[in-house]
Amino acid sequence: MEKLYLACIVLSGTALVVITLIIPLGVFMRYAMHKPLQWPEPAAVIMMVAFSFIGGAAVYRANVHIAVEALLNAVSPPARKAMEWGVTACMVATAGFMLFYGGDLCWIVRGQSMAEFPSVSQGFVYLPIPVAGLLTLLFIIEKVWVGEPPPTSFMYRDQAVEAE
Repeated sequence: MEKLYLACIVLSGTALVVITLIIPLGVFMRYAMHKPLQWPEPAAVIMMVAFSFIGGAAVYRANVHIAVEALLNAVSPPARKAMEWGVTACMVATAGFMLFYGGDLCWIVRGQSMAEFPSVSQGFVYLPIPVAGLLTLLFIIEKVWVGEPPPTSFMYRDQAVEAE
């Protein structure tokens, strides 16, 4: 699971870097060179789909997603446990929806292409949705089956170190 997590981080980070490079290129070519490029914006959209969905799976595993814990902290431990299982069930439903309906979407639009990238299938563009659903399901299974990742996990490397 650690290698899958690292792959998610590398893929989403690479997508973010590519977005950061091609959008200014498009702006420069349009306004400074007066020769606009047609491909930077659609390429950035493709990268944003990958960044958002694959990065979202990694965020779930790292447990750094947005969570409102005020209600969880206000209830008794048994109620808190039940609420946490409810959240897990909702995450399973969401990941399953992404996997099955995202896969269906990819299948439906597989024969269509983008105007700017005629050789790229729309199914490929939307492929990060079912892939992220599968990855999220795997991370949920890991969390339920073996618990949180060990303290030696890569995801804890950016934690603050206590001063002596």
